[in-house]
Amino acid sequence: MAEIPAIAADRLPELLRRMPKAELHIHIEGSLEPELIFRMAQRNGVAIPYASVEELRRAYAFTNLQSFLDIYYAGASVLVTEQDFFDMAWAYLEKARADNVVHAEIFFDPQTHTARGIAMETVVNGLHRACEQARTQLGVSASLILCFLRHLSEAQAFETLEQALPFRDRFIGVGLDSSEVGHPPEKFASVFARCGELGLHRVAHAGEEGPPEYVWTALDVLKVERIDHGVQSSKDARLMRRLAQEQVPLTVCPLSNLKLCVFPRLQDHNIRQLLEAGLAVTVNSDDPAYFGGYLNDNFLQTFEATGLSAQQAWQLANNSFEASFVGPEQKRRWREQLDEVFAGFA
Repeated sequence: MAEIPAIAADRLPELLRRMPKAELHIHIEGSLEPELIFRMAQRNGVAIPYASVEELRRAYAFTNLQSFLDIYYAGASVLVTEQDFFDMAWAYLEKARADNVVHAEIFFDPQTHTARGIAMETVVNGLHRACEQARTQLGVSASLILCFLRHLSEAQAFETLEQALPFRDRFIGVGLDSSEVGHPPEKFASVFARCGELGLHRVAHAGEEGPPEYVWTALDVLKVERIDHGVQSSKDARLMRRLAQEQVPLTVCPLSNLKLCVFPRLQDHNIRQLLEAGLAVTVNSDDPAYFGGYLNDNFLQTFEATGLSAQQAWQLANNSFEASFVGPEQKRRWREQLDEVFAGFA
């Protein structure tokens, strides 16, 4: 860990805003703001069960993961054309740039769209075009990770993979998301093995609402390189030791955990415990349009609620670079940028 100079507490929020960072747990469909949902619904002639932006926002009162997913899938129904997928991703990438996100690894859920008759090509090409344009116009590096919906069958995941393979050059890995409880990682052992044979990076949601056992099987059966969420790992001391020893990254999403009642208050979040145990924790926004904030909002509110330090801010940002699927030279350049920002606050 770098030696961080003493930084006054009142300057910490500005440091959090300005430091470069990577975002590794962002569902692009979960960045779809109500205003954009209504514009796309009108553009595409799609009926939605809300009369106004305000009424839709009032519906964002979730009691658990499933209550969120129900409205999440309804919102995604307005995405029809390649331009819709581009516009959604571009809106997120502009916000990422404003938050000094230098790199994003973006989840997308093709089954949410192909089930409605939207072609895989439409989904992937719209998102990919936004990622390419972000590199040249925003200076933000962005890659795509295709996620399988775990409440569906492994056979359907295989079908989705086959549909996506003609666009193999446009996504870097696969993930596993949607309803966790009752759908353990090992349900998808064969399709993840096939993805490994194809050279795709592998990540999976585990230990958000599901038990620590799901983290074990994500590691041992799916052979994932990162655990998405993973906060329930603190309930298993042996698992905590393993995660620390192997430096398996956890893509933690504090405001999401609060909104979905994983923790009753942000002050109760276990991010400090995870960090102090030596785990490779990162901070991410998950589904920011629904959960009350993009990446800087997650940093600012979490640090205010938990009293994390400037040293831990550096660690979290550096962890995000180290956990990313980019080469060592690019990670080194981002770390140098991070050190320059911290040095400027000394």
